[in-house]
Amino acid sequence: MSAPPIGGRPSAEDLMAGTDKRKQSLYFPEDMLREIQEEANRQDRSLSWIVQQAWKIARNEIMRFPSVNDVIGGERPSEGRE
Repeated sequence: MSAPPIGGRPSAEDLMAGTDKRKQSLYFPEDMLREIQEEANRQDRSLSWIVQQAWKIARNEIMRFPSVNDVIGGERPSEGRE
């Protein structure tokens, strides 16, 4: 069993185990939210469940996107100047 959270935050172990049930507000464009709601209704699932499954499916692809730091600023911190 993991140690109690420090400063009210769950441990990384708790997050990975899926035991953290914090609420988070997410904002979606109206059309996208309508599509998610329709799919949730079709599958008789919650909006949260649909978004969680979508993240699991898309995670590896999204992680291939460059970060803002890779796109803006030109030079990466690991690159030296000559």
